[in-house]
Amino acid sequence: MSELLIFSCIFVVSVLISSISQVMLKKSANKTYDSKIKEYLNPMVIIAYGMFFAATLITMFAYKVVPLSFGPILESSGYIFVAVLGYFFLKERFTVKQTVGMVLILAGIALFSLGKYIPLG
Repeated sequence: MSELLIFSCIFVVSVLISSISQVMLKKSANKTYDSKIKEYLNPMVIIAYGMFFAATLITMFAYKVVPLSFGPILESSGYIFVAVLGYFFLKERFTVKQTVGMVLILAGIALFSLGKYIPLG
């Protein structure tokens, strides 16, 4: 297994962690609280921000090998993660536009990844 593939997988895991933290923040925002302090200093919000911070550190570690031009491509997988997690945990439904968008994102990631290994032009 190549070093780039391993670090790309680490990068995608950091995107997944970040996506989970976003869904946790959304779930927390849907609740009502007695005060503004309880709204921002509850366990779910604190854990979500901690996860987001950890994801940032993991991403920085992955950039030791992942080229800067490849980072935004991998980061786009976050849109898919958030949509899928929102479907399961927030009971949000996919629209046709969202589904087409997710397919295009996956196709773009695949094409860009293949272009690194197979000269397309």
